[in-house]
Amino acid sequence: MEAENKQVIFKGFIEGTPKETDLQVMAGINIKLKAPKGSGAFLVKNLYLSCDPYMRGRMRDFRDSYIPPFVPGKPLEGFGVSQVVDSDNPSFKPGDLISGITGWEEYSLIRRTEQLRKIKQDDIPLSFHLGLLGMPGFTAYAGFNEVCSPKKGEYVLVSAASGAVGQLVGQLAKLLGCHVVGSSGSSQKVDLLRNKLGFDDAFNYKEEPDLDAALKRYFPQGIDIYFDNVGGEMLDAALLNMRIHGRIAVCGMVSEKNLSDPGGIHNLYNLITKRIRMQGFLQSDYLHLYPRFLEDVISLYKQGKIVYIEDMNEGLESAPSAFVGLFSGRNIGKQVIRVARYE
Repeated sequence: MEAENKQVIFKGFIEGTPKETDLQVMAGINIKLKAPKGSGAFLVKNLYLSCDPYMRGRMRDFRDSYIPPFVPGKPLEGFGVSQVVDSDNPSFKPGDLISGITGWEEYSLIRRTEQLRKIKQDDIPLSFHLGLLGMPGFTAYAGFNEVCSPKKGEYVLVSAASGAVGQLVGQLAKLLGCHVVGSSGSSQKVDLLRNKLGFDDAFNYKEEPDLDAALKRYFPQGIDIYFDNVGGEMLDAALLNMRIHGRIAVCGMVSEKNLSDPGGIHNLYNLITKRIRMQGFLQSDYLHLYPRFLEDVISLYKQGKIVYIEDMNEGLESAPSAFVGLFSGRNIGKQVIRVARYE
């Protein structure tokens, strides 16, 4: 038995910000709905795909990184939620739901199983396994708890605060008893941060001509923890406003328009005078904590102590637009593509 397998093809390496024309949706490709005998592989139907900023780094012809570049002419790949259709692997049976790396296509043949996770179906939306319970949620959990070493009563700034990672960082900080302010790029997002996600305050950085002055207004006593998703001018301003022994978790640099020609940071001298600890990290450094993370966050969600906002696009055809929108802040919450409905 065969089926059409629509794909999102990576056309070629880029410099600068991704454009929709860097990707091509291709139809008319057929795939056999059988896993090859003796391959140890299994075939999945992709249900949800995750759009994540780190994927931009894989669009460059740059191999000195923690993850290799995409292959021109082949489908993109990223985190997804999928259902097993046919299997030559005894650990995965037809009907199983899994999350992990898959292709940006309707069906994928999975050969590498190291970081795949079986999903136990319950009352949590399947797509949350790409956000709240997936890589972004775990990034927030590990980055805040392990890198930031937070304490009750501390003052916390989160940039890109309504995004996939930032929205959970802020809520975890509030649950610990911190004072939390988020920055984002629209009045709608500011409203969400204040009224739905429970931040103490929030501001639209695009309306602040002087970010240093803005941070002094929101943090007259200074910042203990800055969870940085953007780098650039916000990081520079935060450095001027950190308290002694402050911590900066460097999670993302989405403000960098061209990773091959990055802008500089001017205020690093503050690391010395204020004895600030500034640390980059990857969630994969902390995978030993993943079971505890799932237990903690599922419990908090079911108790209604945290919420999670998604921006859902329908159909693989919408994937290029959804992905590119990440880099202009078009998404509200975690950007997900629904490829097919779970039946």
